This record gives sequence, C-alpha cells and structure tokens, in this order.
Amino acid sequence: MIRLSKLTDYGIIILRNLATDSEGERKSARDIAHETQLPVPTVSKLMKILTKKGFLESHRGVRGGYALAKPSKEISLAEIIEALEGPLAITDCHTEDSQCIQKSICPLRGHWKLINDAINGALEGINLNKMAKTTDQDLPTNQVQP
Repeated sequence: MIRLSKLTDYGIIILRNLATDSEGERKSARDIAHETQLPVPTVSKLMKILTKKGFLESHRGVRGGYALAKPSKEISLAEIIEALEGPLAITDCHTEDSQCIQKSICPLRGHWKLINDAINGALEGINLNKMAKTTDQDLPTNQVQP
C-alpha cells in the first residue's frame, strides 16, 4: 500500500486551507488549527516546516501570520509530498540510497520506473489551486461496473 504520513496529509490540508482563501491572506497557526480541526501543536510544527521548505512566509506583528510564499497554481502536490516525505519512489531501487541487492539484475526495475514516473507525473499535474477549488462533489466517481 502506498500511504502518506499523517503529517504530510495534514500539511496538504493546511496549505489547501491557505489556498482556499484569497491569496496572500495571513492566518495564525491557531486560526488554521480551528478551521481545519487539527491540533494547534501539530499545525504550529507543520507551519514551521512548511516555512522552512519555502511554501509559506511568516510575518510577525499585529498583522502577522502565515501566507503562501508563491501562488497556489505554482505549488504541485508532488512538490509538497517530496518536501515532507522525501523523494517519491514506489520501490527502493529508485531511491538514491537504495539497499536493494537485486537492483542491477532486477527484471522489473524498468517497469517500476515507468509506474513511479506515472505516479509522479499525476501528482505534478495537480496543483494546490486545483485542490483548493475542488470539492468532493466535483470529483468524478470511478465505479466499476459489474
């Protein structure tokens, strides 16, 4: 199973929250925690990480808070996931520090690369703006016909 960590999921929720409102609007970690129903300490921790990774700008003072560092159309889901999880790789053989003993002889290595590239391409094709403007009701339902 391919699964994102809770912190990555929450990071995307936080960035989506900031992208949903007017671009450049500043919010406090407490406001975002309230709106997203995430714990304040978790939101504060992620806000610091997202600022350090260049997704957010932090502003001090009365009109302080956090805002997106660049337009939501310029932030891809792949970029967010990679910043919070590390390089995207479906199998170990496609990581820089691969420890796979089969790497040089694996007959599936090229196939896994195709799959990995397809997943990465799909995530690159979804930007934060799209996530902010789309609701569950807008998404198509892919039901398998019996």
